[in-house]
Amino acid sequence: MTDASKDCSVPMNRRLFQAVVRALLSALVLSVAIVLPWRWIAPPTTAFILWERAAREEMVHYRWVSRDQVSSNLAIAVIAAEDQKFPDHHGFDWQAIGDALERNRQGSRLRGGSTISQQLVKNLFLWPGQNWVRKGAEAYLTIWIELLWPKQRILEVYLNVAEFGPGVFGASAASEHLLGKSPANLTAYDAALLVSVLPSPKRMFVANPSEYVRTRASQIESAVQQLGGPAYLDGL
Repeated sequence: MTDASKDCSVPMNRRLFQAVVRALLSALVLSVAIVLPWRWIAPPTTAFILWERAAREEMVHYRWVSRDQVSSNLAIAVIAAEDQKFPDHHGFDWQAIGDALERNRQGSRLRGGSTISQQLVKNLFLWPGQNWVRKGAEAYLTIWIELLWPKQRILEVYLNVAEFGPGVFGASAASEHLLGKSPANLTAYDAALLVSVLPSPKRMFVANPSEYVRTRASQIESAVQQLGGPAYLDGL
């Protein structure tokens, strides 16, 4: 290589390095801009709600309520059923993920292993379905959620955006439309019944629960008792 070509390659390498740095900084700023505001602001809608509104002719029900307006029975039921390691992990339950991958090793779909943080990211920012692209985006944004939000906020937002029935999102809408009461007045069984349909809220119903849903609700009540009840939330 001549001296002239060496001189040309140096600034080219420098420009490439600068372009990479700028791209990384832009991605960093964009990630923070997407995630951080909702640490304090109540989301007016979510990606899943928008998808549902586009697909349904009927009304979608969603109304934000603060954490102190939701019975602690529902908060602890969600943790007991969905993510018992929630207070301790940093967004991912690696053992659950490994178990889920092993279960799905022979198939093409990815199911199971998601924490409350991952489920929140999916509902808030992403789209329905299962594929590697969405799982990658989910993992990336989960890291940011865990870095920028406290656990109490993650749980509060999740309780407000989770889908409890077709077109019914969040604790307030679910309590009022499916059980006819306010979210603050949910009993332990009410909460367990609501949470029992979370894996598939379009196939399992709170208002007319199947025997499977009732059994699952009883199992969730038992899991809540094993964790010590709502007092378990004091550790968040």
